[in-house]
Amino acid sequence: MSEDQVTIEVDGVQIPARKGAMLIEATDAAGIYIPRFCYHKKLSVAANCRMCLVEVERAPKPQPACATPVMDGMKVFTKSPKAIAGQEATMEFLLINHPLDCPICDQGGECELQDLALGYGTDVSQYTERKRVVKDKNIGPLVQTDMTRCIHCTRCVRFGEEIAGLRELGATGRGENMEIGTYVAQAVTSELSGNVIDLCPVGALTSKPYRFSARAWEMRQFDGIAPHDCVGSNVHVHTKGQVVKRVVPKENEAVNETWIADRDRFAYQGLNSADRLLKPRLKDNGTWRDCDWDTALAAAQKGLAAAGARLGALASPNATSEEFLLLQRLVRGLGSQNVDHRLRQIDFAGQANEPAFPGLEGSFDDLERANVVLLLGANPRLDQPLLNNRLRKAVAHGTRVYSVDCLAHEFNYELAGRAVVAPGELAAKTAGLAKAAGAALDAPPADGTLAAIAEALKGAERAFVLVGNFAQRHPSRAALVNCAGLLAAATNAKLGLLTEGANAAGAWLAGAVPHRLPGGTPNDKNGLDAGAMLDKPLAAYVLLAVEPDRDFANPQHAQAALGGAECVVALSAWRSDALEQVADLLLPIGVFAENEGTYVNVCGLPQAFAAAVRAPGEARPAWKVLRAVGERLGLAGFDAVTLADVTRELANASGGAQWSATGLQLAATPAAGVTAILEIPMYATDALVRRASALQQMPQAGDGRAYFAAATLAKLGLAAGQFVNLSAGGPGVMLVAAVDESVPAGCCKYYGARGLGIDAETGAKVEVSQAASQRVSNA
Repeated sequence: MSEDQVTIEVDGVQIPARKGAMLIEATDAAGIYIPRFCYHKKLSVAANCRMCLVEVERAPKPQPACATPVMDGMKVFTKSPKAIAGQEATMEFLLINHPLDCPICDQGGECELQDLALGYGTDVSQYTERKRVVKDKNIGPLVQTDMTRCIHCTRCVRFGEEIAGLRELGATGRGENMEIGTYVAQAVTSELSGNVIDLCPVGALTSKPYRFSARAWEMRQFDGIAPHDCVGSNVHVHTKGQVVKRVVPKENEAVNETWIADRDRFAYQGLNSADRLLKPRLKDNGTWRDCDWDTALAAAQKGLAAAGARLGALASPNATSEEFLLLQRLVRGLGSQNVDHRLRQIDFAGQANEPAFPGLEGSFDDLERANVVLLLGANPRLDQPLLNNRLRKAVAHGTRVYSVDCLAHEFNYELAGRAVVAPGELAAKTAGLAKAAGAALDAPPADGTLAAIAEALKGAERAFVLVGNFAQRHPSRAALVNCAGLLAAATNAKLGLLTEGANAAGAWLAGAVPHRLPGGTPNDKNGLDAGAMLDKPLAAYVLLAVEPDRDFANPQHAQAALGGAECVVALSAWRSDALEQVADLLLPIGVFAENEGTYVNVCGLPQAFAAAVRAPGEARPAWKVLRAVGERLGLAGFDAVTLADVTRELANASGGAQWSATGLQLAATPAAGVTAILEIPMYATDALVRRASALQQMPQAGDGRAYFAAATLAKLGLAAGQFVNLSAGGPGVMLVAAVDESVPAGCCKYYGARGLGIDAETGAKVEVSQAASQRVSNA
């Protein structure tokens, strides 16, 4: 036995335990169950429910197992008369004020209170007084409260403080007057707030969208992978019949631990939106009509065959690896190399020098053990919430996190340093930072905060440089990524390229980029990237799960380019006016929980999943639709495709990064006007989450305002609440001006992916003028 272990005896059985561990941890590891309510392995010990009382030899009274450290030779009795009496008394006290709501409670059938009352309670209570009643609080559109059921375990309070990083819930009062609530009746807005539903051992906190819709024993459970960010969180999908009723976390310590983000939990609502595409639709002389699959496939065959090498394919980064593999095989089989999934990227220079796939060097555990982390154009709290949770845990253990960005984002942990610069300066500042750290770059020297960051990275034993979603959308992305690579190399840090969507890594590995074939093999016949396909309109396009008015860097430009094509075949789960304006054929497909396939997360981990329900109507999985189109066209490789085929093609992925310090465009030519900063709201990233009605009521869904620093508004002669017109050379759009001091001087932030019709990308110069004299009261 090592010095870090002790031996204890539980109910006559000797078990090993880690020195300093709590008794309940040792018994859990040994498979000996002790009842509990307030204890949770991911939260601090509160010891306020007393349900885990056990008898310890020579102790004067029963001890709470969650707060009793093990000692060598300790003898514990979990089923002695003293332990049982303590547990029965505790259960009686907990049930004194608990209502008899079980027949209507959503927690019924999976309630810890029900289970433990049956297993450890008594048949008769001595309590005959009236039960208390607690008024329910409205804490937002996601979590339903029934606080009369609350047993004051404080799991939800500790989760907010220790995991989510927001003290949104707290306890007031004492004894039976104690209540759990929010500060001055505010809504709960954390991006992880839904986890309190799983943590609550009773029915006090339940899912508001799921409320009264199913019982636990009526549903089936399927494993899935969250389809919204590059973390690849593991989930359980619960279905009743062919309807998804809820999504809950599946524990995977290496990926998402025991948590999921609210976006992963509640986005399933979009599956049942009113605009689901249920049948193939064909545009006939400008009029849309439903058709059968045979007619639709024949039309797709005719239009794509006619285009040949003048074909382009644009896919969502949330598509599966199998779909990417078949899509690029279809395009290249027709003689074209134009295939891409990087819809919001502007700058594609230097892509040939990048690694086999954009990802994280190392694991999430490695990130959690880092000494120093630099966030470059990254806001992981909203873009990758579970990766951000790892950073929060790291900070709690002494990690220093720095941020260099164009916005002063609000993090849920303390930054060691921050530099906020205008979009046109970000590349030059990053180059200066890399030069200060020892990279051979011709760049202006870094000073102040940037110099301090360089010194911190140089002195760190374990460092990470994370390039985030904003940097990926930046007009100087190539310079940013190259400088980040050189900075990481100079400081012996690990580089992480964080991407949009759930499967950008899988797209690269499957060959859904114009310059790479499957497995990362360089393509001698380089095709057009997503931007070039729209700048140089093609004869035909295939759109895979793409909404042109919301998914591109410049939706107005995309709509115009696609609208001028001879044939646009759109594989989509939903119809929209914008899609019907540009498409000639709509093919209905399945999405999350209706599809099967593989996602590759940012760490390069492939994770396969199966369908939980059938796609509605005549919709089919996209990979089956692509296979049918390929077969119609007589192309090779479309007779069948399985997970084994994909794994075999991707197994030989290779190609390391070759970062270059030459030819970098570090600064744009200054122009008159205000600089645009495009933000993609957390709850507008993809078509599924945009249709989740509960999430669209959250502040992270974005709005139709234009945000300026107060000084910038004053300089423009404008005021908050006024209607302003934003234009980048086109007709412009009218928004409401608002003040946000996180925006640099001379810049304007607005939200993309909301169909606002703005024709400006990040870094573009926009003209701002007063549009009308009226004000709005909620500006």
